[in-house]
Amino acid sequence: MAAKLSTCFLSHGWGSLDCKRSNGRFLAPSHRLLPASCKMRHRNFSSQHKRQQTKKVSPDRRPTNSHFQSNGDEDTEPENALADGVSSLNQGTIPDDEDADVDSHIAIEHINDNPLKHLTVSEEMTPLGINVKSGEQLSSFQLEDLVGMLKNAEKNILLLNQARVRALQDLEKILTEKDALQGEINILEMRLAETNARIKVAAQEKIHVEILEEQLVNLRNELSHRGVTEGSGADMHENWNKAFDGVHSLGKELSLLRTENVSLKDDILALKEELSHVQKTDKRVVMLEKERSFLESALKELEFKLVASQEDVSKLSTLKFECKNLWDRVENLQVLLDRATDQADKAILVLEQNQELRKKVDMLEESLEEANVYKLSSEKMQQYNDLMQKKIKLLEERLDRSDEEILSYVKLYQESIKEFQDTLNNLKEESKRRALNEPVDDMPWDFWSRLLLIVDGWLLEKKISANDAKLLREMVWKRDGRIRDAYLVCKDTNEHEAVAIFLKLTSSPKRSRLHVIHIAAEMAPVAKVGGLGDVVSGLSRALQKKGHLVEIVLPKYDCMQYDRIRDLRVLDMELESYFDGRLFRNKVWVGTVEGLPVYFIEPHHPSKFFWRGTVYGEHDDFRRFSYFSRAALELLLQAGKKPDIIHCHDWQTAFVAPLYWDLYAPKGLNSARICFTCHNFEYQGTAPASEMASCGLDVHHLNRPDRMQDNSAHDRVNPVKGAIVFSNIVTTVSPTYAQEVRTSEGGRGLHSTLNSHSKKFIGILNGIDTDAWDPATDVYLKSQFNANDLQGKAENKEALRKHLGLSYADTRRPLVGCIARLVPQKGIHLIRHAIYRTLELGGQFVLLGSSPVPHIQVEFEGIANHFKGDDHIRLILKYDESLSHSIYAASDMFLIPSMFEPCGLTQMIAMRYGSIPIARKTGGLNDSVFDVDDDTIPLQFRNGYTFLNPDEQGLNGALERAFNHYKTNKESWQKLVKKDMNIDFSWESSALQYEEIYEKSVARARAASLV
Repeated sequence: MAAKLSTCFLSHGWGSLDCKRSNGRFLAPSHRLLPASCKMRHRNFSSQHKRQQTKKVSPDRRPTNSHFQSNGDEDTEPENALADGVSSLNQGTIPDDEDADVDSHIAIEHINDNPLKHLTVSEEMTPLGINVKSGEQLSSFQLEDLVGMLKNAEKNILLLNQARVRALQDLEKILTEKDALQGEINILEMRLAETNARIKVAAQEKIHVEILEEQLVNLRNELSHRGVTEGSGADMHENWNKAFDGVHSLGKELSLLRTENVSLKDDILALKEELSHVQKTDKRVVMLEKERSFLESALKELEFKLVASQEDVSKLSTLKFECKNLWDRVENLQVLLDRATDQADKAILVLEQNQELRKKVDMLEESLEEANVYKLSSEKMQQYNDLMQKKIKLLEERLDRSDEEILSYVKLYQESIKEFQDTLNNLKEESKRRALNEPVDDMPWDFWSRLLLIVDGWLLEKKISANDAKLLREMVWKRDGRIRDAYLVCKDTNEHEAVAIFLKLTSSPKRSRLHVIHIAAEMAPVAKVGGLGDVVSGLSRALQKKGHLVEIVLPKYDCMQYDRIRDLRVLDMELESYFDGRLFRNKVWVGTVEGLPVYFIEPHHPSKFFWRGTVYGEHDDFRRFSYFSRAALELLLQAGKKPDIIHCHDWQTAFVAPLYWDLYAPKGLNSARICFTCHNFEYQGTAPASEMASCGLDVHHLNRPDRMQDNSAHDRVNPVKGAIVFSNIVTTVSPTYAQEVRTSEGGRGLHSTLNSHSKKFIGILNGIDTDAWDPATDVYLKSQFNANDLQGKAENKEALRKHLGLSYADTRRPLVGCIARLVPQKGIHLIRHAIYRTLELGGQFVLLGSSPVPHIQVEFEGIANHFKGDDHIRLILKYDESLSHSIYAASDMFLIPSMFEPCGLTQMIAMRYGSIPIARKTGGLNDSVFDVDDDTIPLQFRNGYTFLNPDEQGLNGALERAFNHYKTNKESWQKLVKKDMNIDFSWESSALQYEEIYEKSVARARAASLV
């Protein structure tokens, strides 16, 4: 179009609507055909340029007046505020751009009821800027103006929505008219096609008539030449007239068709003209669409401004509330200040009165001093006399006490002489008894264990009575020479005669010592996974050497080292035990392991509990070991055993304690005291409470906070907690670890339970098997050595370097060893750091161990590959028993940087092989490794290097001190190596402590039974 509405500005927040004329004159516009070229321009409400910051309110007065300031728009066009509505559009004429010869105008009428007319805003709608003058109070701020603006904005949004609806309705009407016109055009085109067809037919007929005329002329000419007769000529003339009439009629018809064709052409032209008008209408529809989209965007912008205004209102409310609170606080402070002022005034008055009183007191003191001068001499004399009297009285009292002490010493001396005489007599009698009952030492322990198993086998096979079996056990226990002689006599006889010979020995029974039965999941060397197996076998042998009867009950795993069991045989008996509401059969096997009698229980359960190819790590471990614990107690009951101590270990056999007291003590197995040892409180075996019912324990009775209920989950039970509650003795594997687990950090949730039962809880440091770990007899070493001859240690160091491909040119280069499971408990981040730090300090590092955690294993495999060709670092990521002995013997230093360590055996083994430990002060490491530079520790106990903080700085300090000592003082280092090799880490001292707590517990039980 030649002329159109160029721009339509919406300014002042819909304040005015101004349309500029660009060409021609506008007629009254129609709201339906309003051009879409009107553009609406809105104000920029950017908070960055428009919004003012709220000024701070003076705290000494409440604000009394506030006002809003509006920023003017930067546009140069005129801006008019809408007070009564939107200003009407200027009128003009819009000529048709496409058809210049057609003098047509589009009428644009002003519609009074247009919704846009009623868009009103009381004031220019700009971002709010709050200007609070000094001394004005925000509490009196009136929000009427802002509320009015918000209401007007909501009305304007409603009006815009109504305008949008009308525009859509007009658009639908235009589209409907367009479709009707298109239908009419299609009909006219069909009529035109029919007319064209008829014209073609008429043209063909015309051609045919012309041909006939030519033929007629030719015929007439031919007749004229031939000279036809008059009659025949008349006939021909008649025929000619008929033919001419036909041609004439055809000509008329043709003329009619031509006339109709002309009229159709005129209609087509008229339709084309109307179609051009429709196309123009389509363009206006497009313009209306653009206008509608523009109105929508303007509506969205207005909604955004409304949301911003609402946020400003909420902020104003918050500020008002805060200001009110601040004013209240100021008033409170003023009240407090007034009170303080009053108190200060009172204090000043009191102070003035005190000063007056002080003056009077000073005057009185002066007068008293004058009076005291006269009395001083007499008072001194009196005091001297009193003092002398007191001294005389004190001397008399001391003399009396001295007489009493002399009499008590005389009496004590007399009692001591009597006690010494009694002791001497007892020793004489004991010496006589020992001379009569001296045990036989010429037979190995395997002999006595085999003899004990023979007696138990006869009892279980019902060949001897329980009393006879008990007497025979005691004789074996005491290594009585008579039962040895009886066995040698009946060695070649049949079993019936042998039983008869043994029964003759029961006529003179002797008093026994302690009978201890260990129920455990591990025992070295037949079923060893960790340190538990070493403890069971080491402690049992040490107690056996002290003359106690010790037996072990184990599950019969399919993965045991059966070649380490001597005389393994199955008993001819059936042991039935309860589980899952029914009885299951079990086979009982017996054999000796390193001289100790061992019972192996093989369950005939469909789940094949111990035929899994592994000891631990199954999904049903709770069920496996609760079954075994009950079956073990059932074996003791049916075998008629009356042990003094039943010792269970870790959560796998912790079920023994509640099973014993709840189920088996009432059945007659009531002679024992229960001892429970937890080797690592990190593993507690918790499970849903319902699973406890499988082994026959009462869930309702035991799932209580004071019994087996887990401290962190009330629907779960904790076997370790149950053993702590139900055992008579509770031990762990080092004194320091016993203190650590009584804290919230180390107790793993059981610290409160341990503190409640602290009287029966003790830490006893484990020992090591000094026969298995002896560098003087170790068959895995290339050269055996001892503390007096360290040449073999140097040879083992050279042999290990060659075996691992390390450099052995410098014999004085220190070698650091580390053997550990690579788990977070062992301080793997410190092990990793020590590898690199050792290399920096000029040493060599050898690591032996693997990780059950996949990402840790992968990480150390990467380190191993990195140092694969290095001459000083080697990582062997598996466990190799032979290689472990070689590393202990070859290393100069041994690293144990554990985060926590219940006991730890590697530091003891390392010292026995002359390797100086570098350990963190925690658990059993703190009880066995003492820093050589710690002056608070007696010199004879210092044996290694320690650090406290589990970080790289702490490790660096200990490692650097050890390297410095090794490199700078060879003689002192050799003395330290020899001292460490001579330290006694055997089970003797540990077994002595266990023997003591066993005997105390048994003695208390016997004393209680006599009451």
